[in-house]
Amino acid sequence: MNTNKIISFLLIAFGLVILIYSGISFTTPGEPVNFLGLHIATTDHHFIPPVVGLISFVAGILLLITSQRSNN
Repeated sequence: MNTNKIISFLLIAFGLVILIYSGISFTTPGEPVNFLGLHIATTDHHFIPPVVGLISFVAGILLLITSQRSNN
């Protein structure tokens, strides 16, 4: 199995997961705030919209098709 097929399967799987869950949200640690001697931890919220999943899914299928055509 060549690298194009592996990448295309990963793109398809990533796209399907995002589409099934209608987008994915996650948090990452943000910049800590020091205010009057208090250390306050913050978080940043991120969201991957379903459009990104659709683009990933279509790109994976197109890559899979083009890699099969180049092998023939």
